[in-house]
Amino acid sequence: MIVLDKPAGLLAVPGRGPDKQDCLSARAQARWPDALVVHRLDMATSGLVVMARGLDAQRHMSRAFETRQVHKRYTAIVAGTLHNPQPDNRWNTIDLPLTIDWPNRPRSIVSAELGKPSVTRWRIAGPSGPDSTRLELEPVTGRTHQLRVHLQAIGHPILGDMLYATPAQQARAPRLLLHAHQLSLPHPQSNETMHFLSPCPF
Repeated sequence: MIVLDKPAGLLAVPGRGPDKQDCLSARAQARWPDALVVHRLDMATSGLVVMARGLDAQRHMSRAFETRQVHKRYTAIVAGTLHNPQPDNRWNTIDLPLTIDWPNRPRSIVSAELGKPSVTRWRIAGPSGPDSTRLELEPVTGRTHQLRVHLQAIGHPILGDMLYATPAQQARAPRLLLHAHQLSLPHPQSNETMHFLSPCPF
């Protein structure tokens, strides 16, 4: 397996068209030809991405994702002041079903009728700036744009989010303030739980 730290603004996998072929997976495969994609991060999100070395490892790691043996945590800075109603800063849960907003792709939306179950946990992650809150996030499910849509849905979009924040909230940051800072998963050969950390760049 290879664990990579993706910068914001770089695609995780190739997009459509010749101008969207430079991406994290292509750069990794240029160095490790047997590197295979297991999961991805949004282009605007930075942080930890794991790739498998070979088909056996890819199958093992894909199963680990499907059976929720992989645990990811993110840091985000959101608009507004968010207070944790739980004592001792325990985790809160956002449980809102999500689906792709087909007429407005690549956006996703909350939909009670069409959405798939989607669960995000959040808690305060340290000192926050004026009219903003630093959060630690843990996606229980892995829907497209899940963290971004869930935070918008509770009235606190991530700063710098070009899809889900207001123009004023977008202008408050030079990038999407979302970073995958922690990744834990079973090693594809030994099954030992591996832990990886990436310091938050903002």
